[in-house]
Amino acid sequence: MVVCQASKIHLPTPFASPSSSKTPTSLLFEPHSFSLALSHSDSSLSLFPSISFPFSSTQKSLSIPPPSSSSTFLLLKTQKSPNPRVLFVVAGPYKGGSKVLLRFFLYRNDGSKAFEKAKVVVSKQKGIEFDDKVGVLIDVSHGLKLIISGSVNFFALYSVSSSKVLIFGVNLVVDTDESDDGIAFKLMKFAVIDCLKPVFSISISFEWLVLGEENGVKVWSLRELVKGKKVKKVKNYGLSNGVIGDNNGVSNGGSSTSEIVSNGHLDGKIEKPSVSVKPRSGKHRQESAEPGACFVPFEPKEVKGLTSAKASSMSLKAISIQPLSSKRFLILDTVGDLFVLHVTDTTVGSDVTCYMRLLPHVMKVQMMAVFPDISSRRQTVWISDGHHSMHVVDITSAVNETDKREIVQAIFTSEKIQDMIPTAANSILILGQGSLYAYAIS
Repeated sequence: MVVCQASKIHLPTPFASPSSSKTPTSLLFEPHSFSLALSHSDSSLSLFPSISFPFSSTQKSLSIPPPSSSSTFLLLKTQKSPNPRVLFVVAGPYKGGSKVLLRFFLYRNDGSKAFEKAKVVVSKQKGIEFDDKVGVLIDVSHGLKLIISGSVNFFALYSVSSSKVLIFGVNLVVDTDESDDGIAFKLMKFAVIDCLKPVFSISISFEWLVLGEENGVKVWSLRELVKGKKVKKVKNYGLSNGVIGDNNGVSNGGSSTSEIVSNGHLDGKIEKPSVSVKPRSGKHRQESAEPGACFVPFEPKEVKGLTSAKASSMSLKAISIQPLSSKRFLILDTVGDLFVLHVTDTTVGSDVTCYMRLLPHVMKVQMMAVFPDISSRRQTVWISDGHHSMHVVDITSAVNETDKREIVQAIFTSEKIQDMIPTAANSILILGQGSLYAYAIS
């Protein structure tokens, strides 16, 4: 593969200048709506819906004022609507960081192709309240760092100072393709994980929550996490890919009648006599060995110049997690090594089997990016040394447990790479020192 196109994107003022207080610092991209989010040095955000290339400096955008400390895109899916809704979630401190403020912006599916402030309905749960002037307030301390990660109908929020991971579910209250006016969604807290050890990265995707920890990762089944405490016989539509059903329920495709644990949000008919269930979130502990959870250590490796005893005592941290498929994740540790995490669940019960495999070396990786295209036979990863070098790597053979890893293309940039995000399997946006570049390969 060769680079067929490389172009500089001219950003709108006032954040086109490197000296501006609104200099871009990081990127997010959502492929369904083709939307781009730029985080700025003053903790504000710029949200560009339905971008196209060449990128115009007059591209319309939504400015989201500070403070924002973390953000994510979220897809809202239901069985009634084949077209998913796109939600942008922004987290930041409130009242000196004593609480976390969540703000939500919905992408309109009509011809306007714009984001607007979303209408929110909040469940009556302890620790969540809605303020129509600012947004949704979560009763956890913001602290110095907050991480938020979204997937389909669920997102996870980690507060370092509170040592908690919170799992939230989102469900459309009004589901129609005819008009976006009047559409609202319901927010509910499904689970809380108390953490005794620090978490360095989070990925919530498909049916799994993966927490980056010291010397490995903790894997949780999303199905187990969102269960409540009451058991009922229901007409169940499952939970594949973390999809909440239309009637405040959890659903996925194939129908079966089974005993499942309800959190009061089920898509299906409860067997008579029906009993109402007060919405409540499940509580879990990070170090517990409960069903649907397992810790996966990094594969042992030799470190040049160190004895085996010293090497084994080194503390490696999982600092980045990217989904490769429904059962595989790419993990980056603090020394720049890449691992593939394989996750499988048993057909009976809730046992989870996981193992991790070290990938062959190309460079000491400082950042990585994966385009989530599970339909492709090739597994391409974009990696960078954090300076001026980026490699496009085909890891298909390595993921399939052979030792081969092929460098598809090496790209060198004039500016130091600050962040990068793929927009397709063969194209990527690279953020330099205040400048944005688009690369396409073929």
